[in-house]
Amino acid sequence: MQSPIDSGVVLITGASSGIGRALAHELARRARALVLVARRTDRLEALRAELAAARPGLTVLVFGCDVTDRAAVDAMLLAVAAELGAVDVLVNNAGFGDLSLFDLSAWARTEQMIALNVTSLAYLTHRLVGPMVSRGRGAIANVSSGFGLTFGPGMASYIGTKHFVTSFTEALRIDLAGTGVRVTQVCPGPVQTEFAEMAGNFTGLEPPALLSITPERCARSLVRAVDRGRALVVPGVVAWFVVYLGVVCPRWLLRLVYRPIARVLRKKQLAVRGAPAPP
Repeated sequence: MQSPIDSGVVLITGASSGIGRALAHELARRARALVLVARRTDRLEALRAELAAARPGLTVLVFGCDVTDRAAVDAMLLAVAAELGAVDVLVNNAGFGDLSLFDLSAWARTEQMIALNVTSLAYLTHRLVGPMVSRGRGAIANVSSGFGLTFGPGMASYIGTKHFVTSFTEALRIDLAGTGVRVTQVCPGPVQTEFAEMAGNFTGLEPPALLSITPERCARSLVRAVDRGRALVVPGVVAWFVVYLGVVCPRWLLRLVYRPIARVLRKKQLAVRGAPAPP
């Protein structure tokens, strides 16, 4: 069966940088039209120019849209339908993290993260998946995280949102079995993007080079997964092994290992804030 990517209309959220930008370049080779959605319109326009130069016949629409704003999303989808018709592939890539002990985090940021990583993903999927089922063709591709399969210290809210994405995607795939709509997800480890900077990395540490992959590699893995109808992919051999260990390792042992790391993170975060460290 032909992949819905080929000659299809593909909508990518969070397309202005990182994995989303890499996905736009990867999918531009095969799609009929791309819909690029993000808040940073200047970056989207620059990306559109790059894609037009690489493939002049490609239709590219850009929308400076905050996908947590439901009215803005509805208006964007109406505009897409009017100009391009039905969306064949939805790539839910928009999201951000927050490196912070939960009790030391800002609630406004946590709430914003849940709205983006969880609610907007579910809403966009709900808006677009019904017509895909009616046509018997389409794909939902979600960008989750290796933390969607396990857990760790210092990112409770982010990890919780990614557990939603992973479980939601798996359950949705079962719901849509036999409809002709493919559902897949990528659960990467560290990717060389703005993620750490945006997450507020107070540790000053970078992920080990062996664990990290480029956004282009992550994008290729997700596209291959859609083509092959795979449920889930963890790109990178080393990252796959680390995530696998986190999945099969007994939770009591993970808690034991992570507890002293959490204490170190707490002292570091309090020190950065200028607050007294706990005894």
